[in-house]
Amino acid sequence: MSFKSTTAAFAAVVFTTLALSNTASATIVRFETSQGNFEVNLYDNATPATVNNFLDYVQNGNYTDSIFHRSVSNFIVQGGGFLTDVNAQITAISTNPAVVNEPVYSNVRGTIAMAKLAGNANSATSQWFINLTNNATDLDPQNGGFTVFGEVTGTGMDVVDAIAALPTFAFASPLNELPLQNFSATDFSNGVDVENDNLIIVTAITVIDTTVDSAAGLNPAPNTLIDGGGVPVPSGGGGGSFGLLALFALLVTGRRRLGKLAFRRIV
Repeated sequence: MSFKSTTAAFAAVVFTTLALSNTASATIVRFETSQGNFEVNLYDNATPATVNNFLDYVQNGNYTDSIFHRSVSNFIVQGGGFLTDVNAQITAISTNPAVVNEPVYSNVRGTIAMAKLAGNANSATSQWFINLTNNATDLDPQNGGFTVFGEVTGTGMDVVDAIAALPTFAFASPLNELPLQNFSATDFSNGVDVENDNLIIVTAITVIDTTVDSAAGLNPAPNTLIDGGGVPVPSGGGGGSFGLLALFALLVTGRRRLGKLAFRRIV
């Protein structure tokens, strides 16, 4: 499997506060994935620009047939950056202008937040991640804080945890922490092609509840660690993962598609 190529350059990141629209009242969405479905309750009142941005991608079908492209044990699973087609060709999702940062709530287990560029608080576009554990200490004060804009509800984290439990494989960057199903270390070593049956695909994200404030009964933890300007990304241990979290948004900024790269092992 290989990436499609393109000669398009990076588009400049545009900082903007998205205006509220009636889409911001649609507060519960269902993620339909190849590992099962789960629901997310969005914090439309507290993080309106981010919710509006996310729902714009949802309602335009931009996340249909997207993949979970990154999984880090006891940290996060990440999606919203790449699409697959019928031939299992991976391309980057075309992105809208960046959205203003809204670091109101804490990155605790089960919350969904936006990925962004390192050192650039207002740079989130299409990519999101789900916190597998309490990442507040590391993520809440970093880079102006990562915007938490909803939470997985009910038994949905069972599905997310199942995705997180899958083995990951180091193909060509940026898919060097790619979760796969029905794919073995032997397949990887032998250069077996990755097919759609191996990828963890988000077949659709749909709005299932348009109640104006369906989050009223929730009690999300506030971000009490935000410093306003962000802090340097740590250089080792878990900090390295946090730096990569921000970096991944850079790889798909603008309307660019990744250059042609074979799915190969990184030496």
